[in-house]
Formats: sequence, C-alpha cells, structure tokens
Amino acid sequence: MSAIKERRERERAQRHQLIITAARELAEAEGWEAVTTRRLAERVEYSQPVLYSHFSGKDAIVRAVAIDGFGELAARLRQARLADPEPLRQALHAVCRAYLEFASERPALYQAMFVMPTDVKFAHAETPPPLRAGFDEFVSCFRPDNARRELFAEVVWSTLHGIAVLSDSGRIPADVQDERLDFLVSRLTDTPD
Repeated sequence: MSAIKERRERERAQRHQLIITAARELAEAEGWEAVTTRRLAERVEYSQPVLYSHFSGKDAIVRAVAIDGFGELAARLRQARLADPEPLRQALHAVCRAYLEFASERPALYQAMFVMPTDVKFAHAETPPPLRAGFDEFVSCFRPDNARRELFAEVVWSTLHGIAVLSDSGRIPADVQDERLDFLVSRLTDTPD
C-alpha cells in the first residue's frame, strides 16, 4: 500500500471517529433530537456530503455511536471484574455496579446502545465484537462449569437494564442501588447450577 493511500485511510478513520465523538457529545449535551447531519457538519467543520460519505444518515450514526459505546462499556466492565475477581460473587457485584454507573453517567450514549431503534444484532452471529465482549464480562462472573452461565448473564444484563431505565426515568429511587445489587447477586450466586 502506498504512503498516500495509507495517509488517506488514516485521515478517513480519524474523520469517522470525529463524527462519532461529535454525535455523542451533542446527544449528551442536548439530546438525540439535536443530532442532525447539519449540526454535525457544523460541529466537525466538514460538509454534509462528507458526513454522508461516512454514514448514510442518522440511523447509521446512532449505530456507530452504539458500537463505540459497547466497546467503552466492555472495557469498563472488564476493569471492574479484574479489580475484584474473587470470589466470583464480588466480581459480579463490581461488574453490575460498573454497568449502572456507566448508564447513569452517559444517558444519551446508553439510549443509543439499548433504547433507540437500531439494527445492531444481539445474541446473533452478527453481534459486533464490542457488544459480545461486554456480555462475556457477565458470563465470566459465573463458574466455568456452570452450563447455564450465559442464561444467568442474560438475566443479570436484563435486570440491570430495567434498573437503569427505571432509575433514569425516576420510576424507582436511585438511592437504593446497592440493596438491589445485593439482592440480585445473592439470588444468582446462591442458586445451584
């Protein structure tokens, strides 16, 4: 590959990431309604046709933001799990807490990942690697000889999603998260396989 072609590909990748970052920042500051190709073009100082050369529209941008978020979430969950790996019960509690903190700190990003319509495949052969990596952090919190560890991970993830959405909307009080996590973790780790 020529040096010019490599430079162009590097610049394109940087532009791509710049658009994703700008969309995330704008969504966190003003909500997803504010994220339009016109606003993004102004923010990144490229024309709308340049944006469309990277993304076919807002849905594609939201998808890219979601996948970016899944990578960030997976890294955060892994860091939490490895910081408190034994016993597995503590690791699960740490991963659950990290998940809820992530959802609370980045509400617009979390919406892109889990609430807004997207064509990102979950539990599928086409599941993006960052999403699978995040799920695997939950799976790793259960013993390897547990034949139902993926099922347990799905239940944990689903429960945490419900807690995150209900807390964010004010439908359940956010100040008893530790009690909820203790309840959830104890039920799953005290259950025979």
